Amino acid sequence: MTKRQLLVLATRNAGKTREMCQLLRDFPVEIKNLDDFGPIPPVEEDGTTFDENAYKKASFTAKVLGLPALADDSGLEVDALGGAPGIHSARYAGPSATDAENNARLLHEMEGKANRAAAFMCVISIAVPSGVALTYEARCEGLIAEAPDGNSGFGYDPVFYYPPLNRTFAQLSAEEKNRASHRGKAFAELKEEFEKVLTWIRQQL
Repeated sequence: MTKRQLLVLATRNAGKTREMCQLLRDFPVEIKNLDDFGPIPPVEEDGTTFDENAYKKASFTAKVLGLPALADDSGLEVDALGGAPGIHSARYAGPSATDAENNARLLHEMEGKANRAAAFMCVISIAVPSGVALTYEARCEGLIAEAPDGNSGFGYDPVFYYPPLNRTFAQLSAEEKNRASHRGKAFAELKEEFEKVLTWIRQQL
């Protein structure tokens, strides 16, 4: 029987942890997140790109725990706002802003703008304690709606209109969103190569 590889998610988000356990359930891997360990200093996400922040979270966690770690960093880039909110997506309306407050600020900034083009970005980083890492990234293009619609999902999902399905992300089922979304696509790439990733991790440890 193949020995299960321990992989730490650099998050305390229970939803993300559930999603990853489901995604990787067919592989010989045991998923834990930061809540499974003692107090760990928070990572300052001060990178200038999604790539830098994802790597920073994954490599810091791997070094502190001495275990392979996975992190993702994602956000929304809006053409008419010069790429904002970008890496500041989670705190667009302030350091402890709610999803509703972030969406309200975004819609306020978009008032009167004809160009509604936007894209969700996601970067996944898998790091080992020595600091080397693998990176996967994906994007999903859509439009900023005139008003929020739908009750599913989180973040900017209610205002992100996805033309191929003629609905916002918050109007999609979890399965529909995972097939279309930036995070779903990035994790699909990772899953496709996961056997190779496991081999790489074991070679690095």
